[in-house]
Amino acid sequence: MLLIAGLGNPGPKYENNRHNVGFMAVGAIARRHSFSPWSKKFQGLVADGRIGDERVLLLKPQTFMNLSGQSVGEAMRFHKIDPAGLIVLYDELDLAPAKVRVKVGGGAGGHNGIRSIDAHCGKEYRRVRIGIGHPGIKEMVTHHVLGDFSKADHEWLEPLLDAMADNADKLIAGDDSGFMSKLAIATRGSDPVPGKNTDKPAPKAQSHIRQARQQKSAVKTPEKGPMADMLRKLFGNKD
Repeated sequence: MLLIAGLGNPGPKYENNRHNVGFMAVGAIARRHSFSPWSKKFQGLVADGRIGDERVLLLKPQTFMNLSGQSVGEAMRFHKIDPAGLIVLYDELDLAPAKVRVKVGGGAGGHNGIRSIDAHCGKEYRRVRIGIGHPGIKEMVTHHVLGDFSKADHEWLEPLLDAMADNADKLIAGDDSGFMSKLAIATRGSDPVPGKNTDKPAPKAQSHIRQARQQKSAVKTPEKGPMADMLRKLFGNKD
């Protein structure tokens, strides 16, 4: 059995936060692979099922992010799962939005949920880091992480979550490179481009009437008489 834990904070207040992308990812996997309904266990919500030939337990800790290790550790001890059988999905500030990296071990990188799991479960488990981007200013990090995904974010988020669910078999099989490659292909057309405002409308083309009015007439018009008076009324006095 493998344990896949997606990290986040419980409750509707945090449901759409960037910090909850781990919850979103395991939710997408559960739907795609017809897992059991979620039930309360191990201080979290669990769903079980199969991906390929492997039995998998999905876990969303309900201890709040900073104590994620309590829930994950309890599930691991009950099912006698060692760190090699644990996969953790979570948000990563230091990766651009839509980018995903998988690695074994490493540091917590300032992520309190990972720091808690390291303390309770050891460090030699697989970490699936889901990029949410950095706001650029340290003082804005908390607001960014605990803020909801924007409408523009969903242009890459939804294809990414679908691709993670569709290719979970590669993750289960240990084909981390194949998994990341599939995600990159799925989100290629929706990658955000830093500094580019794709919502900016194109400049309006100048109307042919306005263009015509700005052009000087190539024909010399009479300066006096009824015809000259009529032209002045139509086009204004150019003198």
